[in-house]
Amino acid sequence: MLPRLLLDTHIVVRWLIDAKKLSREQARVLGAAVRHAEPLALSAITLLEIAVLASQGKLELKITIEGFFDHLQAGRVFQIVPLTYEVAAEVTSLGGLRDPADRAIVATARVQRLKLVTSDQRIIESKLVPVVV
Repeated sequence: MLPRLLLDTHIVVRWLIDAKKLSREQARVLGAAVRHAEPLALSAITLLEIAVLASQGKLELKITIEGFFDHLQAGRVFQIVPLTYEVAAEVTSLGGLRDPADRAIVATARVQRLKLVTSDQRIIESKLVPVVV
């Protein structure tokens, strides 16, 4: 089964650490995906963002980063989508977004034709990709 949804970095972190911070619609679509055993896509850059946030003390984990990544892998819920030539080329058309990770995530959603689960207002307002907010 192929994923239909790509999770923005902050969404996956919220979902795994404090799901109450998700919007009602975000919680609904993620719960439905899990109930139907649908994989959820994560851009490879999300793993890097999580590691950087944790190393800078901006993400407080109750376990090590290795343990956190082990938890991500063990559940088999997430499918990591690599950064490809197509994604890199798509980034060039996303001038409205400045953050390189956001650009890679949006480009991944566009190339893979996935709906992006996000709370990032800049991404939402850009209308570059369909979103679940």
